[in-house]
Amino acid sequence: MKKIRQPIITIAGHVDHGKTSILDKLRGSCFADKEAGRITQKISFTKFPAENIKKTCYLLEKYKIKLKIPGFLYIDTPGHQAFTNLRKRGGSLADLAILVIDVNEGIMPQTAEVIQILKQNKTPFIIALNKIDSISGWQKLDDDLKKNIEKQSMNVKQQFQEKFYKIVAALEANGFKSDFFYEVKDFTEKIAIVPCSAKTSEGLPELMMVLCGLSQKFLSKQLNLGENAKGVIFEIKKTKTMNYIEAILYDGSLKQGDEIAIASFDKPIISKIRVLEEVCALSDKFENKKHVIASTGIRMQLTESKDILPGMPFQIFKNNLEKAEKELKKDLGEIKLDSEGIIIKTESLGSLEALLTLLKQNNIKVLKAGIGNINKTDIVSAKTNQKSNPLYSVILGFNVDIDEDAKEISSGIKILTEDVIYKLIDEIQKWQEEKRKEIEKEKLLGLSSIFKIEILPKYVFRNSKPAIFGVRVLSGKVKSNVSLIDENSEEIARIKNIQSESKSIREAISGMEVAISLPGITFDRQLKQTKFLYSDITEKQFKKFKENKDVLSNDEIKTLQEIAEIKRKNKKWV
Repeated sequence: MKKIRQPIITIAGHVDHGKTSILDKLRGSCFADKEAGRITQKISFTKFPAENIKKTCYLLEKYKIKLKIPGFLYIDTPGHQAFTNLRKRGGSLADLAILVIDVNEGIMPQTAEVIQILKQNKTPFIIALNKIDSISGWQKLDDDLKKNIEKQSMNVKQQFQEKFYKIVAALEANGFKSDFFYEVKDFTEKIAIVPCSAKTSEGLPELMMVLCGLSQKFLSKQLNLGENAKGVIFEIKKTKTMNYIEAILYDGSLKQGDEIAIASFDKPIISKIRVLEEVCALSDKFENKKHVIASTGIRMQLTESKDILPGMPFQIFKNNLEKAEKELKKDLGEIKLDSEGIIIKTESLGSLEALLTLLKQNNIKVLKAGIGNINKTDIVSAKTNQKSNPLYSVILGFNVDIDEDAKEISSGIKILTEDVIYKLIDEIQKWQEEKRKEIEKEKLLGLSSIFKIEILPKYVFRNSKPAIFGVRVLSGKVKSNVSLIDENSEEIARIKNIQSESKSIREAISGMEVAISLPGITFDRQLKQTKFLYSDITEKQFKKFKENKDVLSNDEIKTLQEIAEIKRKNKKWV
């Protein structure tokens, strides 16, 4: 009889729906508290042996289910959908997925995208419908989940069913039929939903029982242990004296002293395993091993660790460089970039693929993508973008730093860094929208400017020819060579110069107090009784601004209306 490996189970879902909390409850730990903002940022793994499954899931004995699998290897993923795409050649790294959904929030847009990726990868999944304890009036009245649901008060049961069937309808809209796990007759036809609570542990034995049942019934062939060791690098941890490589071994077995071939963007990296460690059960600690068998989390010290990148696939090396290179290239896949676009840097191949997936879904083009810190070359590329298309003069960094020499030349380039990936998407969208408006405004303001300034009569530095005096910018952007009008639509003069702290400046923005000089003007005679001045625009320019008012600020729109009223009142416009 062939040996079988542990099924790899991915836990995925929307941010804060309780993925890590469910896993914590199963393994009796508190990993969630260690994460930034209690949001999982990196993929982590947990070994869950068969003896622990039996302890956690008393239902196996109750229903006389014989456990054949050696355990589970859980992979906890960051909340956003792209992280569910943990791949190896031929599909997903995961054999089975638990999709966690908050019963109160239902299917969020990101959850729908998780479902589509699971569908794309043909990854079977079940749904953990979490936080049932938060339904108003919910009580734990029975250890049996089905009976407990039936024993809830009429009002509570009605609330629960409304939420449940709303989720069933949403799943159907996404192409999946679903039902309570105890009502599903054919698990190939319907998705099993297990109501549960990470807080009270309700439903978690049932969740474990369904996982065991599905693994043993439907995954038996793919769980057969292969001859050759294959895995994925997860993380490189550096200490003062050495580097540790954390990885998942998803097939075959490895021994201390084995040589492995690791994929890179160039030739495979060949390295010998100097030290081999395996993750301890229900823990993030490792112990020394001479020999490990898939599926499991491992840590290695290698003879050659330079240029190894997180997310890269690896396999056992048996002096077959050409074959290894060919296979690893297939595993690595192709990173597709655009002929123009922004620059992105991430800490691993997994997060690079994730970010690329998200940006593509949001129609944001990427010219250059890489792993590691933002460096001088990235800044130079962004500066080239600044000239060709300012919308792309931005660098996104996920979980990376900016090199010191890059900071020195980064002036004028927008760098957005985050350790929460979905925030990066929000930030780039917001920045590009603001940049687009700025570009449109610059085009419009090539014709003219919209601004309003208040004269500061206490600050008259020169009375006449040119008059030099202080003003406060109330709205818009004041520039040299723009004609001014007063509150009666009388033409005053063109601004000759703008100064701030005795230095000439090109422009002054809202809130600034500056000095302006107006040629041919005597302040006492022409401006002493004037409080406000406005930029002068034509009626045609006004109409153009009005058509494009979405690029103007509220203050600029208000100033535009004031200018129009002044012009019409004084019969300068129709």
